[in-house]
Amino acid sequence: MTRVAYLGPEGTNSHEALLTAGAGEQIELVSLPTVYDCVMAVGEGEVERAFVPIENALEGPVNATLDALAVETEDVAIVGEHVHPIHTCLIARAQLELSAVETIVSHPQPLGQCAHFLRTRLPQARVLAASSTAEAVRTVAEQGGQRAALGSRTAAELYGCVVLCADVDDAAGNETRFVWLERRAGAGAAATGGAMSAGRAPTGPCKTAIVFWGVGAEAPGWLVRCLSEFAFRGVNLTRIESRPRKQGLGRYMFFLDLEGSASEGPVAEALEALRGHVEHLRVLGSFPAA
Repeated sequence: MTRVAYLGPEGTNSHEALLTAGAGEQIELVSLPTVYDCVMAVGEGEVERAFVPIENALEGPVNATLDALAVETEDVAIVGEHVHPIHTCLIARAQLELSAVETIVSHPQPLGQCAHFLRTRLPQARVLAASSTAEAVRTVAEQGGQRAALGSRTAAELYGCVVLCADVDDAAGNETRFVWLERRAGAGAAATGGAMSAGRAPTGPCKTAIVFWGVGAEAPGWLVRCLSEFAFRGVNLTRIESRPRKQGLGRYMFFLDLEGSASEGPVAEALEALRGHVEHLRVLGSFPAA
């Protein structure tokens, strides 16, 4: 049975999505307190896989995932993805008028995803961050009073709470993209080439995720030259993000998702050409597209 780490406790969006994505597989769910812990558990061999959020339709990238993959470990690869619909609920221990809610608790991601709802419907409430949506609901279940949490209906049912309002996300069609992580084959050495993650070649449409930064990043047109290596070869980019390298202002690392496998001609050629422009390039994984 495969041990899979996820952001717990039970009732988080990660837990709910994992139950769907892992349906039919023989897996043992391992609840961990942070996304960082999930990524590192794979790198250190404590679990075989992890299932973590990487991107939300309303709030964009999940920085904890990006930073852990780029900075904290080189031994973990993305081997798959799953898109899960998000239906955030306002939850309390007992029925409560919205005007009586004094405190809102949740993970920072849904707090951002529901920011307009909080501003317009609960302007009087102070907002507190929790380690996860389920932990927020569990706290509300224990403390009660004029507290409410943003979380899933599953969490409300698990912890004996009531849903005050359903689907409070700021836009319809809210979704989160999750990724499956595994330890790289031969982990221990930096995997900066185009080999398939975990030694498996995807079948069907494929995506590749990379991260890079460069010596010439401060030169005019440097990023354009980097990206042109993909454009000239007809490789379509599906996502681009920048994150600070935490080495001072103006120093960034760039994350790209692109169509195709890192071992295929145009993509492999573009990656090889990109190496000539950058200080560091790592393929975070080639995997079946959701």
